[in-house]
Amino acid sequence: MSRFTNKHSRKAGLPPGSLVHLGNQFSEETTIEVFEYSTSGFAEHKFIKNAIEEFEALPKPAKDSIRWINVDGLHKMDTIERVCKAYCIHPLVMEDILNTGHRPKIEDYTDYLYIITKMIYFEKDVMIDEQLSIIIGKGYVISFGEKEGDVFDQLRDLIRKNGLHIKKSGADYLAYSLLDAVVDGYFAVLETLGDKIDVVEEEFLTSPTKLGLVKMRDLKRELLFMHKSLWPLREVMSWLERSETSLINQPTQIYIRDVYDHIVQLLDTTETFRELLSGLMDIYLSSVSNRMNEIMKVLTIISTIFIPITFIVGLYGMNFHYMPELSSKFGYPAVLLTIVLSVVGMIYYFKKKKWF
Repeated sequence: MSRFTNKHSRKAGLPPGSLVHLGNQFSEETTIEVFEYSTSGFAEHKFIKNAIEEFEALPKPAKDSIRWINVDGLHKMDTIERVCKAYCIHPLVMEDILNTGHRPKIEDYTDYLYIITKMIYFEKDVMIDEQLSIIIGKGYVISFGEKEGDVFDQLRDLIRKNGLHIKKSGADYLAYSLLDAVVDGYFAVLETLGDKIDVVEEEFLTSPTKLGLVKMRDLKRELLFMHKSLWPLREVMSWLERSETSLINQPTQIYIRDVYDHIVQLLDTTETFRELLSGLMDIYLSSVSNRMNEIMKVLTIISTIFIPITFIVGLYGMNFHYMPELSSKFGYPAVLLTIVLSVVGMIYYFKKKKWF
């Protein structure tokens, strides 16, 4: 339940704007990447060990250039504070950046916009959810991630390869590109979840097990988390599309509308998958019931075969004078061995049939 809960008790009693990191520490160092580009050039910097000192030593950006600052690692609060203070970011925004349990939202601070979203992707077959904070200002975009590794590699390559459209556009288009990459990552996640649902469905149709139920429960939780991330993100994109803020140009709003449509599509797919999982429970119960019927049928046949034999043995009591086993000293051990072998044989048969 760690995705749905937060350690807010650590902030109990502290005044608003107090900087406390609420979340997991994924790395020892905080990394700062800086991309600065314009129609006439491009520069890239990456700072790790002395990240904040080297970042503060950078010259001021040119008047017509766009600067993208990407910070990975939120546990060093001094670094986050100094990056934000360089752009006069409100302390409440710094507080929200360090609190990784927020739902997606957008806040307008006139001089800049603050957006929170969830970046979701698979890493070694494990679904990773990472809070992403984006600040959009005039001529700059600052993004804060919890760990190194994200879904922005294609965007970085586009900037490095002198993509004309992004270099002719402003900071609002760069922010759109970040949000678009996040939403595109959701499609890849849903594709993986769809494949997992197909595997569980096949298991339920052939040999339903409790392990399959565990897998289905995990899938339901992951889809629920995606839905909780997508629904408020749709509101964020709707606000960006309809807002009259000077930070979002009208040409960019067309692209934002496209991202909004993608989110609606993702929500529909998520709902479809959740309905499929609900149907899988019916398939599981039906498969278990049919399997139990097959087991009972076999056991009933065995019992029916032994009914007349048991009746005859019970009626006569096996009290016959001429029984070779009675006079043999190995008769009793032989009967015990036969009983043990019969029990072991039935247990092996039932295990092989996976009846228990």
